[in-house]
Amino acid sequence: MKRVLALVLALCLALSLAACGGSGNSTSQPAAGGSEGGSSAAEAVLTEEITIKFANYALLEDGYTEFWEGVKSGFEEKYPNITIEWVTAPYGEITNQVINMAGGGDMVDMMFGELDWIPTLEDAGLTVPVTEVLTEEYLADFYPSVLESCKVDGEIYGLPMYISPFILYYNKDLFEQAGLDPNTPPATYDEMLTMAESLSKLKTADGNPVYPFGQTTASVAVSGASLTGMIYNFGGTVLDENGQLATGNQGLKDTFTMLQTLDEKGYNPQNAKLKDLRQLFATGQLAMYYDQSWGFNGVSSINPDAASFTASAPALKGGDGNGASILQGQVLLYMDNGDLQREACRLLTEYMLTEEVLVDYITNITPAYPAKQSMADMELNPVLQGAAGSIDNLSSAPFVAAQADLNLELCTLAQAVTVSDTDVDTAIANFEKTASGMVG
Repeated sequence: MKRVLALVLALCLALSLAACGGSGNSTSQPAAGGSEGGSSAAEAVLTEEITIKFANYALLEDGYTEFWEGVKSGFEEKYPNITIEWVTAPYGEITNQVINMAGGGDMVDMMFGELDWIPTLEDAGLTVPVTEVLTEEYLADFYPSVLESCKVDGEIYGLPMYISPFILYYNKDLFEQAGLDPNTPPATYDEMLTMAESLSKLKTADGNPVYPFGQTTASVAVSGASLTGMIYNFGGTVLDENGQLATGNQGLKDTFTMLQTLDEKGYNPQNAKLKDLRQLFATGQLAMYYDQSWGFNGVSSINPDAASFTASAPALKGGDGNGASILQGQVLLYMDNGDLQREACRLLTEYMLTEEVLVDYITNITPAYPAKQSMADMELNPVLQGAAGSIDNLSSAPFVAAQADLNLELCTLAQAVTVSDTDVDTAIANFEKTASGMVG
């Protein structure tokens, strides 16, 4: 796919140059590494008229438009010669739009997306390492584990704006009703099961049962990412450092054994999406569940009073694991349209990733943790305080180009041991047969 796309892009570029008759103009950019690159681009970016094509699905989502339009107006005020041109499409379509645009000779300069999109866009030959846009000095301010989680073949292909592990949200009011200490969440899966027994006896005011614990298992890619985080809680793996299947470990087996136990006891809502768990949590029908930090935005949009009963804690420790989680993040990705465009993207990145610009956004709009060490003392959304230490216990999950498909197969594995009541060893063996064609 990468070779085909590269040929398409090269052909489109050649046709574009031919159509222009080889004549230059004041807004043309030198090729990367060309004689006009480096310091001349750094000088020219402050005077030449430049347009940054920025692909961003969030412009179409309620609650986020105001922030991004504020970024545009603030940046363009600071750099009057640079214009941001939004390229938008719904969340589920933006990646294909960017790839299709590139195939037609119209490649964007930057993209706002998900961490799990990195391998797809790198495999398509679109993204460049962030080291080709940002300086080593600037990157040194980011948590090493954060940058490690964005690597493909040893190169960093995405820059997180903000981050989150999968953390544990819990309902303090339900803990009190069950006779549990609302300030002492479980630290291990065994402790969670003990607390779950008491929580399972609760009912809501209108008589609905309370689920003690929620782990998403529905067939969507983010559920597979959450399941991967749970596997790491138990000290297990799905892939080795070379991107090959590494499922013959006790941690992975313990994870799906735990999911089966939770299902058999009726503790975990069966085949639920994250949005389903957020709905249950917001309405007092779910006592604990795993989510990204910004999932609280969905909870509070359902129940504006959710902050009064919501607290967070690090992921649970299971088996021989230490409760490690995997990184989730909203990242910036960069394309190569020449030195001048990359310089403009550098300026935009350095403008956006400041406390002044991000503080309200990641505190109140999309609760999250900063990715930069210099912002470590920034005030967090209060509900995130309990899980703040999670950032120090992250594991880097290797990527493969078919990451989304692999995540979906993990969901199928989870559904096999819950909905279909397949024994764990058989379900894992079936997963290995299917997933083996997605790696290597």
